[in-house]
Amino acid sequence: MQLKDQMNRTIRIQYPPKRIVSLVPSQTELLFDLGLEKEVVGITKFCVHPNNWFRNKTRVGGTKNLNLEQIGKLKPDLILANKEENTESEIKQLIKEYTVWISDIQNLEDAIEMIFLIGKMTNTNTQAKIIINNIQKGFDLLTPIQTKKTAYFIWQNPMMSINKNRFIHDMMSRCGFENIFAITDKDYPEISEDQLQEANPEIILLSSEPFPFRDKHIEQFKEICPMAIIKLVDGEMFSWYGSRLQHATNYFQNLLKSIP
Repeated sequence: MQLKDQMNRTIRIQYPPKRIVSLVPSQTELLFDLGLEKEVVGITKFCVHPNNWFRNKTRVGGTKNLNLEQIGKLKPDLILANKEENTESEIKQLIKEYTVWISDIQNLEDAIEMIFLIGKMTNTNTQAKIIINNIQKGFDLLTPIQTKKTAYFIWQNPMMSINKNRFIHDMMSRCGFENIFAITDKDYPEISEDQLQEANPEIILLSSEPFPFRDKHIEQFKEICPMAIIKLVDGEMFSWYGSRLQHATNYFQNLLKSIP
């Protein structure tokens, strides 16, 4: 089979692939939900869903620090990667020896296209369409709040947010959260306390990943923005762009109901 990936690269894939290595946690979970138990032979140490794959599948390092030798031992006929989550130099090295399909996802439409294409290339079209339909239904029913100025943080020390190029931004927008750091040069801008005070957000969302914000951090942000509503949020719901999106809208709706 010959098709393009989301980097507009034309690649030839053994159809259907028998030995898949996934280098992206949210796409690993998608492969599980597509029923590819036997076909997936390798995952990263951050592919925590499903738990039985995390415990039993061969791990090939981290998303940005791959064990290329281990990948070679698995003899993959398809490697699934992502432009943002994986390191360019490592992916270029893998491309020399293996078939590598790369996703590039900034919004819901990109995510749905990715699910469709992975379903197509793994001979799981029917299940992929069911997942896509579930996702689309959920977002069609999602009722956003009246737009509120919002800061979303993924890291502490330094405080880091996200701009309009990131998938999280699209999820925020669909909920009615106006990303106050959308127009910044960096995808993950560092934000000072003064910048945060000046931006004066109505809502501050503290993500569970990659930095695990906890209750103690709420007080720290309260000191900077005493008038803001501050919420701990599930980072997987905002940033995982695979089959987890089927559950994201219920989570978003409950989150929105909790905001005065």
